[in-house]
Amino acid sequence: MDSLFASENLVALLTLTLLEVVLGIDNVIFISILAGKLPEQERKKARLIGLSLALGARILLLLSLSWVMRLTTDLFTLLGMGISGKDLVLIIGGLFLVAKATHEIHSKIEVDEHAPEVRRAGFTSIVIQILLIDIVFSLDSVITAVGMVSEISIMITAVIVSIGIMMAFAGTIGAFVERHPAIKMLALSFLILIGVMLVAQGFDQKIDKGYIYFAMAFSLGVELLNMRFRKKTSVKSSNPGH
Repeated sequence: MDSLFASENLVALLTLTLLEVVLGIDNVIFISILAGKLPEQERKKARLIGLSLALGARILLLLSLSWVMRLTTDLFTLLGMGISGKDLVLIIGGLFLVAKATHEIHSKIEVDEHAPEVRRAGFTSIVIQILLIDIVFSLDSVITAVGMVSEISIMITAVIVSIGIMMAFAGTIGAFVERHPAIKMLALSFLILIGVMLVAQGFDQKIDKGYIYFAMAFSLGVELLNMRFRKKTSVKSSNPGH
């Protein structure tokens, strides 16, 4: 335990915690969008269950490090490329994310008149979908942790702290996304982008996440400016004499 508080380990813990939070934002957005389909009184419960499942999945995977590391061994060859267990999970998870986000966008654009029925999605169905995507994001998160530090105590501490931070802000993020349809559409588009990146990683096509996060941050910044502009225009039109 003393080794956890050594200066170099504290730096590693802080760095890994920040990285886990950044990697977990995708997960929080996905959980918030799914929870938004539930009645108001069930959303907080779904978010907490979703993030608790994410925490449980990450800790279980960390405690099964030898199994996680074996996932990098090729299981079969496809189009001349070796596909490992990790690759398979990333490909399936990425395709699921693309399909789910595309379906959500389609439902918002094409069948908005049926929104009341869509919003009454079953709680169990939503939790199962959250669990499926938690497994994908957890695998990516754990492999990142394993690549950064060697102390299991640092990994588990970083995961617990990062999930705690995400739990604290999940409600705020969810409410903001629900309040602003344009942000929700942007978030769904981000999820398609992340899904494509996961599939590409599954086929050993490396895409620098920095480019994707920059694109996401830039698009979000532009949309926030648009929201501010629309709000200012709305105030002026409602007060023409000022």
